[in-house]
Amino acid sequence: MKTNILILLEISITTIIGLYILNSFKNNQYNKGFVQKNYTKELENLNKLKSISLTIPLTEKSRPNDFSEIIGQEQPIKALKAAICGSNPQNVIIYGPPGVGKTAAARLVLEYAKTKIYSPFKKDAKFIEIDATTVRFDERGIADPLIGSVHDPIYQGAGALGVSGIPQPKPGAVTKAHGGILFIDEIGELHPTEMNKLLKVLEDRRVFLDSAYYNSEDTNLPEYIKEIFENGLPADFRLIGATTKSPEEICPALRSRCVEIFFKGLCPEEIEIVASNCANKIPIKIEEKALKLISKYAENGREAVNLVQLSAGIAINEERDGIKVNHVEWIIENGQYTQRPEKKVLEKPEIGCVNGLAVYGANMGIVMEIEATAIKNNTGEGEVKVTGIIEKEEITTSNKKLIKSSTAKCSVENVITVLSNIFHINIKNYNIHVNFPSGIPVDGPSAGVSIATAIYSAIKGIPVNNKVAMTGEVSLNGKVKPIGGITAKIAAAKKAGADIVIIPKENWQENFKFIRGIEIIPVDNLQKIIKIALLSDKECRNYEQDNKVILSAIALKDSNIPQEV
Repeated sequence: MKTNILILLEISITTIIGLYILNSFKNNQYNKGFVQKNYTKELENLNKLKSISLTIPLTEKSRPNDFSEIIGQEQPIKALKAAICGSNPQNVIIYGPPGVGKTAAARLVLEYAKTKIYSPFKKDAKFIEIDATTVRFDERGIADPLIGSVHDPIYQGAGALGVSGIPQPKPGAVTKAHGGILFIDEIGELHPTEMNKLLKVLEDRRVFLDSAYYNSEDTNLPEYIKEIFENGLPADFRLIGATTKSPEEICPALRSRCVEIFFKGLCPEEIEIVASNCANKIPIKIEEKALKLISKYAENGREAVNLVQLSAGIAINEERDGIKVNHVEWIIENGQYTQRPEKKVLEKPEIGCVNGLAVYGANMGIVMEIEATAIKNNTGEGEVKVTGIIEKEEITTSNKKLIKSSTAKCSVENVITVLSNIFHINIKNYNIHVNFPSGIPVDGPSAGVSIATAIYSAIKGIPVNNKVAMTGEVSLNGKVKPIGGITAKIAAAKKAGADIVIIPKENWQENFKFIRGIEIIPVDNLQKIIKIALLSDKECRNYEQDNKVILSAIALKDSNIPQEV
């Protein structure tokens, strides 16, 4: 009896197990069929989406495919090649305004380096690009696209290894760039925490990860995961960071590890070339006048491409055979574009008016008019007045902002002392007014020699040669001190129509001898500048005669105007 009961029980259990297995099999088959059906459907939708495509955007079409297509950056590109394409590549920070070719140059330099036998970059070296403004990381360490992270088993989606309690390392961009280039756009915007991590990786050339769930004694731990936790992920790459910020705003620790290269803003002639190349790639014809107009309003290559693209759209919609100047005018008016500043030297010699030189934006030079008047004061209590944007200036660093008094006013006070000590002029006998017109902010030191020349000219009544431009700091004993941005200032003086540019002797470079179209004169004291810049006796006589003719013509014209009774 007991035997029959056991047999019956075994049959029942076997039947139940069989039914369970059969049911599980049917469910698995159903699920598999359901998944396969949905997979096929989604795959069809994905392929359908892939089959739809628009034309390539003009910005992508116009992207440089060769260094020769990056206009106006021959010197910084040469420096970039020297830093990256040698036998010992360096980390690099590229400074410059937007739309001048920083990213394009970074892409091309790796491909160029691969062609060099002595370069350590292999043929399969990767160019990994990220934008610092979009890099986000999880403070818990489970998501860090730049450095890498660890997926601990407690988090959803840990998979089979997570079920076994094994943490899983996830490589970041620094490891993906191993053996190649990591390009970080707008590197100045990188979060301080990520910046510190990046500096550590640059130092070690590998990434060390950590997890509370890592146990080196775990027998289930795969060997490759143990290797990663013990010795780190490889991250031997070269960094190229691009930024529109100034060097003072970049982390000093990063700057100390990098070669710094400066891309300049594009001049109007270079903007014309960019716009012309862009029109050729559409392709569409463009009037010469339209190119000139674009060069007056586009600040960089990207803006030039946008103007060409919109103008081409209007021309195509109107079924015209090319871009006309009225198409560009319509875009400029409706897009509220602002004309870029273009300064020229003074039209004629004037008393107390000097062509100073300044730098604005990303190492862009500009001619800055400085004017002074000196009126005799018989009381011996003359005053000095300074006007223009000279009161305060803001300095921004990576972690703070400082507002300090402008050094322009200090420079005027220095000049007053120099004129008193060196030229023995009693300033108290004059009411002096120094003005910085055009609304250009002035950082005083490099305007020192210009201020001194303007005041001396105003006191002595001797006109300043309008074809002379100058820059330099002046010391209390009349010495001319070196300043920054000298190359940009020389270029600005030449473009503005100056025949002579006076620079500090300590800023002199041998390659200045080969700059054509302008004479560059290095000086070491203020007396030499006064002698060069002010008109000679003969030139002054001609100046006075010309002014007499002009004044006589004005007086004659005024005499013919009916006077009010």
